[in-house]
Amino acid sequence: MTKAELVEKMASDAGISKVAAAAALNSFTDGVSKTLKKKDGKVTLVGFGTFSKVRRKARKGRNPQTGEAIKINARNVVKFKAGKKLKDQI
Repeated sequence: MTKAELVEKMASDAGISKVAAAAALNSFTDGVSKTLKKKDGKVTLVGFGTFSKVRRKARKGRNPQTGEAIKINARNVVKFKAGKKLKDQI
């Protein structure tokens, strides 16, 4: 499902315009992004799941084309853990 398809679905389900649905979706994604940027950022949607920020350590990897060893820097990544209700629906 693309963002446009999601906006269309939200608009029809809620009985609002596509512009309002797009604004709501953008507000949600901005809110999640801003929260995850914080030191202990975590967003929990009961029944759906939890978005959290995890720190990946630096590690060694290999270039698949040349086989040369490379260093992969430490970085923050977003982790999503599905909630019980979502798991049961799938």
